[in-house]
Amino acid sequence: MNAALGEKALDRSIVLVGLMGSGKSAIGRRLAARIGMKFVDADAEIEAAAGLPINDIFEVHGEEAFRDGERRVIARLLSEPPHVLATGGGAFMDGETRKSIKARAFSVWLRADFDVLLRRVSRRDNRPLLKVENKEEVLRQLIEERYPIYEEADIIVQSEDGPHEETVNEVIAALKRLTADEARDGDAASSPNQAI
Repeated sequence: MNAALGEKALDRSIVLVGLMGSGKSAIGRRLAARIGMKFVDADAEIEAAAGLPINDIFEVHGEEAFRDGERRVIARLLSEPPHVLATGGGAFMDGETRKSIKARAFSVWLRADFDVLLRRVSRRDNRPLLKVENKEEVLRQLIEERYPIYEEADIIVQSEDGPHEETVNEVIAALKRLTADEARDGDAASSPNQAI
């Protein structure tokens, strides 16, 4: 256990949300190592459960079937001992999943600007929603649709192109503030989200 975060932070999972390319897996792995928690990637768990890569799930079964599986896998993961969980970009859009996360975890939105996201997602061709002619247009549309929902996260941290450790430090600092507020107020629902 990491005393720097305190016991309160470690009695619930920490769920990273945000668009593809926001750094959820990279930051999640480093965060988990720093605070002594297990790291879990929801997409990897979905692939293991389905026996198929995510691209194939989308192509063979469609997005609706993928989202249904994603919802079930995340619900299962949230029932396990506390860990750091990186979710897919669309997971937090599901109302049932958001409710489960709010009840059982701290949510952290890794918010990234359009240019940062575009640079990052252009490096690889493994994003089902970006297998289109105009990636920029789709990415702008996803930002417009999803950012208002991501704002419901407990914590908002800006994801920049700097060293990952800086972002991890910001997440830990925000978690400390959030858990201190909860301990003081005695009511998680009364704590406003912590933006950095």
